[in-house]
Amino acid sequence: MDRTLSPIRGAARPLLKVAIWASLALIAVLPVAAQEEGLEQIPEAQIARYPRMQPQALYQLLHQAAMGSEHAVSDREAARRWLAREIETLESPGPEEPLMEPLSPDGQLVRVNLRPFVRMGGDAAVLSEAFVRTSELYTADPATLERYCDQAVTLAREGALPFAASELEALFTRQEQQGYPAVHHSEGYADAYRPAYRVVLRELLNED
Repeated sequence: MDRTLSPIRGAARPLLKVAIWASLALIAVLPVAAQEEGLEQIPEAQIARYPRMQPQALYQLLHQAAMGSEHAVSDREAARRWLAREIETLESPGPEEPLMEPLSPDGQLVRVNLRPFVRMGGDAAVLSEAFVRTSELYTADPATLERYCDQAVTLAREGALPFAASELEALFTRQEQQGYPAVHHSEGYADAYRPAYRVVLRELLNED
């Protein structure tokens, strides 16, 4: 059996259960507040954690929140191999990261960061399955992405985001004209934070 895909064993399993359910409990309180304050909490938290974040990374964040993972692999075996390779080549140490970070304002869609997941003894097979299931269940919504982009421009105008509103408008207009494609992390962001995660629906991450 591939060591990276082996089930959680020993003391690591209870630790991961506690961490997952603590993260889910924290995220569970987000929907009401997020509905009241719109999208603001999500990019603010990301910028605070990753201060070198630039407009492209903000667009990627909004894109994932509205569209799910555009890099999803529908074939389960391919997804399993992809995750195994990424785990084997993780660069450490990385930035301080929580196990989960909310993406959508309702808290339903999250990034599961691979470094803390692996460090806690997580079962990669479970995460891989959640990733594939998310691609099957989550409905991409360009209209929601357009709304998120409009909200981000408004936040920039109000000074809530450290970007010029005109710069965001230009970026979002270009992406709209191209059909709102998925993008990769910029080279600067990738060098600074070495992002490694899977986008999943939190309801698929249970104690099993």
